[in-house]
Amino acid sequence: MTGAPLRLSGHAKDLGGGFTVRRLLPAVQRQAVGPFLFFDHFGPVTVLPDAQHDVRPHPHIGLATVTYLFSGAILHRDSLGSVQQIEPGAINWMTAGRGIVHSERRPPSLADKPYVNHGIQLWAALPLAHEEAEPSFVHTPATAIPQLRVGDATVRVLIGEAFGHTSPVATVSRTLYLDVQLPAGAALEIPALVPEMAVYAVDAPVQLNGEPLAAQVLAVAGGGDALHLAASGESAARLVVIGGEPLDAPRHIWWNFVSSCKDRIIQAATDWENQSMGQVPGESERIPLPERRFKV
Repeated sequence: MTGAPLRLSGHAKDLGGGFTVRRLLPAVQRQAVGPFLFFDHFGPVTVLPDAQHDVRPHPHIGLATVTYLFSGAILHRDSLGSVQQIEPGAINWMTAGRGIVHSERRPPSLADKPYVNHGIQLWAALPLAHEEAEPSFVHTPATAIPQLRVGDATVRVLIGEAFGHTSPVATVSRTLYLDVQLPAGAALEIPALVPEMAVYAVDAPVQLNGEPLAAQVLAVAGGGDALHLAASGESAARLVVIGGEPLDAPRHIWWNFVSSCKDRIIQAATDWENQSMGQVPGESERIPLPERRFKV
């Protein structure tokens, strides 16, 4: 062992309309774990018919968004013409690359119904060679994701490789993302599958390497360390494990833009302001740039 894991408790972030998330990355102590430099946990929240939780069209560059739901539904639309209802258990990977615009809204089928949204959205920084890649959107349905039993634990291999199973989700750098469910009293050891790795306790406290890990805390393992996880005897626990190869260069993050180059972020802001980054077909709304601008 290389020492106690770094623990990040995150902070609440209001995305508007009363929609609040817990943001774990980036943090003062740590910008990224593997390629993941943004980690938002949202819900469980009951979305009522009059709730204003829709996320209007907005742009991204230099990253891939990774959306995963435990419950609920989100309707994704983007400037490529993609229209996809995101549902529990599926992985939705949107490569922004040189630039994409998307919205995330309540599905029409749920317009008059209350429902519970609960999930995680990650941003993965694209490697330097892929920062300006062609934008794309890929939906991998829940039925295509490997699910296996490891002892008493249930593990879904969302991205990457673990326990002899490989996810079909394609990435441009070595990446790991697991969804782990531990019954009450169960334990699981996850070997050091990638150079950087962290575990997040989604809904209940667990034991990590023999020490308590509170719910909604992200623990970053030391390089080469395994994760020894155990649920208490009273309650089951759900966890996610993220990681991969470390970033190949530091990244600048401003608003919805990620880049290794500050000037590229300024250009993206100008492009969005000039309405030259594209448009989501059939949508005229847009989120404006923040008043406080990025400076070199």
